[in-house]
Amino acid sequence: MIGQYLVTKQTGEEGRICCRVLVSERKVPKQEFYFSVMLERSFGLSRRGAGCEARRKRGQVGSSAEEGSCVKISGRGVRCEAQWKRGQVGSSAEEGSGARLGGRGVRCEARRKRGQGPVLIASSQGGINIEEVAAENPDAIIYEPIDISTGISKEQALKIADQVGLGDKRDQTAEILLRLYNLFLAKDALLIEVNPYAEDSSGSYFCLDAKMRFDDNAEYRQQDLFKLRDWTQEDEKEVLAAKHNLNYVALDGDIGCLVNGAGLAMATMDIIKYHGGNPANFLDVGGGATAQQVKEAFKIITADPKVYAILVNIFGGIMRCDVIAEGIIAAAKELDLKLPIVCRLQGTNVDDAKVLIASSGLKILACDNLDEAARLAVKLSNIVSLARAAKLDVNFEIPL
Repeated sequence: MIGQYLVTKQTGEEGRICCRVLVSERKVPKQEFYFSVMLERSFGLSRRGAGCEARRKRGQVGSSAEEGSCVKISGRGVRCEAQWKRGQVGSSAEEGSGARLGGRGVRCEARRKRGQGPVLIASSQGGINIEEVAAENPDAIIYEPIDISTGISKEQALKIADQVGLGDKRDQTAEILLRLYNLFLAKDALLIEVNPYAEDSSGSYFCLDAKMRFDDNAEYRQQDLFKLRDWTQEDEKEVLAAKHNLNYVALDGDIGCLVNGAGLAMATMDIIKYHGGNPANFLDVGGGATAQQVKEAFKIITADPKVYAILVNIFGGIMRCDVIAEGIIAAAKELDLKLPIVCRLQGTNVDDAKVLIASSGLKILACDNLDEAARLAVKLSNIVSLARAAKLDVNFEIPL
């Protein structure tokens, strides 16, 4: 097995080289359960709750602290144990404060309440992919949001144990859940998952498998933990990008993207899709990239044989467009790029950047408009794709 390709749902069809094998005692589970603590951003403020601790009807948010109260975050009511109505929202902290969104109260205390932060997820259907359980039998999934200021309580943990059918082992199960959360908090985790938590033939319970994911932003606090990272199990291009402080994620498309800023990168991928193309990657060079970083970014993009065109989209605020242009030109010369490059630059020193590109003599197509740039990138990638399928070389000249 070692040295061979291991193909699983996690690795994808291409698989990963198996570098080590872990051997454990064999267990024959009689029952399997699922438990995890994760940072669930999708539990954000929503337009409506899934339930309410008080009677939920179209009535105003509580008019007194006894009737209901809200916490106000960014102008939106986060928690409320009162009634709702299309209309007033409390006007003071004592009354409860919130916002109206489309004429509706924004937030209500829900049994499956939505609020960014840690959430405990449990199910009596462990041992299989939890996403499949959620899709096929959502009622089998239990969500328990955790108040980050107080942590998970013993009562919450006992309640979860009862709900998944472990009432006879409720104290033991509750202790496991409390430890999961404490580990999650202490190690700056994004996910601590036990699947399955299983009962064997002797009636004993074990955590048979676990998955953990940690916040890269906490590396300075968790240096001993991050030293254990096995880079051989990660995408080579993503590893190389990280060494150059580039945010890179490989995708399945054929249009390479180089953008500054995560939001602009997402918008760029969206507009590529809008015009019928498919992005080959997410690549954010950040706000202070150097020409060398831009050159390294091009090396990473062009290492993907599926890339048929490259779209550069830069908005120069902190970033200087002329620095980006220098990096693009250096990369095109050093790598002897045969791919079409569409470049849309706006912002700081953009005129200097255009002069550099125009005088370089390279096949770099400049566009002022993002829509035009995306449309052109899709068109050119299609041309290259057809040419490669026919085993033909394509030579792009300026102007097209």
